Amino acid sequence: MSTSEVLPQGAGYGVVIGIGLFFSAFMVGLTALQARYTGVSPKDSEEFSSASRSVKPGLIASGIVSAWTWAATLLQSSAVAYRYGISGPWWYAAGATVQVLLFAQLAAKLKLNAPYAHTWLEIVAARWGTTAHLIFMVFGLATNLIVSSMLVLGGSATVTSLTGMSTIAACFLIPLGVAIYVVVGGMRSTLLCDYTHTTVLFAIILTFVFTVYATSDYIGSISRMHYLLSEVSQISPVVGNAGGSYLTLRSQNGLIFGVINLIGNFATVFQDQAYWQRAIASRPSTTVKAYLIGGLAWFAIPFAFSTTLGLAAVAFTAVPAANSLSQDPLSSSFIPMLAPLSEDAISEGLPASLAAATLLGKSGAAALLVVLFLAVTSATSAELIAVSSILTYDVYVRYINPKATEQQILRMSHAGVVIFALVMGIAGVIFYYIGVSMGWLYTFMGVILGSAVCPIALCITWKKANKVGCISGALVGFAAGIIAWLVTTSTLNQKVINVTTSGGNYEMLSGNLASIGVGAIISTAISLIWPDDYDFASTRAINGRSAAISRDANDELEESEDEKKAPDVTVSSVSNEAQIDPELDPVGLNKAFKFAARASIVLTLVLLILIPLPLFGAQTVYSVTGFSVWVIVGIIWTFTSAFAVVLYPLWESRAAIRLISRGMIKDIFSPGSGKFVAPSSIKEPGE
Repeated sequence: MSTSEVLPQGAGYGVVIGIGLFFSAFMVGLTALQARYTGVSPKDSEEFSSASRSVKPGLIASGIVSAWTWAATLLQSSAVAYRYGISGPWWYAAGATVQVLLFAQLAAKLKLNAPYAHTWLEIVAARWGTTAHLIFMVFGLATNLIVSSMLVLGGSATVTSLTGMSTIAACFLIPLGVAIYVVVGGMRSTLLCDYTHTTVLFAIILTFVFTVYATSDYIGSISRMHYLLSEVSQISPVVGNAGGSYLTLRSQNGLIFGVINLIGNFATVFQDQAYWQRAIASRPSTTVKAYLIGGLAWFAIPFAFSTTLGLAAVAFTAVPAANSLSQDPLSSSFIPMLAPLSEDAISEGLPASLAAATLLGKSGAAALLVVLFLAVTSATSAELIAVSSILTYDVYVRYINPKATEQQILRMSHAGVVIFALVMGIAGVIFYYIGVSMGWLYTFMGVILGSAVCPIALCITWKKANKVGCISGALVGFAAGIIAWLVTTSTLNQKVINVTTSGGNYEMLSGNLASIGVGAIISTAISLIWPDDYDFASTRAINGRSAAISRDANDELEESEDEKKAPDVTVSSVSNEAQIDPELDPVGLNKAFKFAARASIVLTLVLLILIPLPLFGAQTVYSVTGFSVWVIVGIIWTFTSAFAVVLYPLWESRAAIRLISRGMIKDIFSPGSGKFVAPSSIKEPGE
């Protein structure tokens, strides 16, 4: 079945432009409501870039889920399910969840060691100086560029496959609407948009889940899915899987992908300003909670989605088409509802779109198009505000205009969003023309980015981290990763090196392992031999004076009605800025770090070792009962995640919602009476 005929080309433009502009208008309106009824306005640079550092954990968790849900999350996870069976969803989800869980430790250290930093690069500069700052900025911006390229590549490929829309047009139009609301609303608008996108995302994922496993005429039950996967295993056994089955965790290639996935995603979390941005925006007392909730909630998205559509795409190759002369998949006259896909189609992430279109026709294709667009745009908004912050504070303020005024900083922040939106489109087009797919880029990112993971983590958390050791580790690790990748490619492919030969599992595995391994060994070893003794005083002083001035201004809101910034009473949080300093108590933050360390390490061991490795070693091919447990656990996890990042943020923001509602009602009955007037202090009910 060709998906190019499922939806008209106009539907592609309608979704990309229409829904994009709708959400832009919605977020612009929501920003105006906040400014009128809560007093919070993104006309202040701190509010624009960090949402005044006081967002509550539910909304931060929702933002983490949204920022971590790329096109690859939906498309690549389904592709590995199509390739390796049930091991693919597990290794994709687990291999990209633990980074967010472990990042909770860095988030706690950020609040302890650099509470007023705007970017992680400011911390590097304060501790190690200009050389280190410039080197790690290259790694940071490269991370943002690769992530953004994957977003537009995956998004444009699927929009094109479903509607026939021009890939080039999609690459440029996808960031367009996003840039509008990011420029207008800043970080808080981005988080609120993340929340709305996450809500729709879970709704559509659950729709696909229940369609495949409950109501579909083609599959319709877990037992039927099990039967179809067993049939396909006989027709085309999976190389490296126990019994060639799709129903086992004993998958050699699945495990290799898991390692590649694990290493590459460390780079794209630890080096991506988007995740630091959410830690910066979070309230200090709840940062760890937000990252643990966000990480566990995100796991359900790729796991449930790929266990549904990825496996459905496999199962449809054993379902007879309407014109099939035989009902037996093993018969030569059997015509499948969905023909087996080529490697290029799998690498482009098409199993999910083909399965959705086959399952529900136009409505399935439209639903996938919408959910993919929302995933791409929400992650895009995170990348835009992240790169804008780097360009503003690490380039403009540090090297071009150190004495920049508030308005100059804000203008640069806006310009940074627009500039990177254009760069995203150009990068997507370049990779498209040179033949690099989303799947290739996804497995390659750890090769060039992995070497800086350990040095960055050591810089933020360890007083003994040695400047020379960490810089050397990042650079030598980068070289080692490239060399290992190219040598392995040449050795395994008769000295032929191109996009096709270099994208194999072993080629990418060697490069990923060399990059992160060499970087970690060199930076750690040199730091142990020649340890530094750093007290983090200079990082704690980053922006301290300006932050204090900002807080003082909040205590005197009545004196400046037009440029005031109220206590943080918003759709996301209700608190008094004066409460932030007590939340920075070192004792409390050290306790939070220890809790983050214990919780994240235990969860990492469970997800990567205690559950999958015994099942890998057992070589078990799941029966209907075992597969039923697998699917049902995924569904329960999905519902729990939806409650955590959809309903919980509403509950914790109930006071702000009431405040806005009261203001709107007052304005309806007495125009002008609902506008926010800042009291001397505001306390949320129950606090």
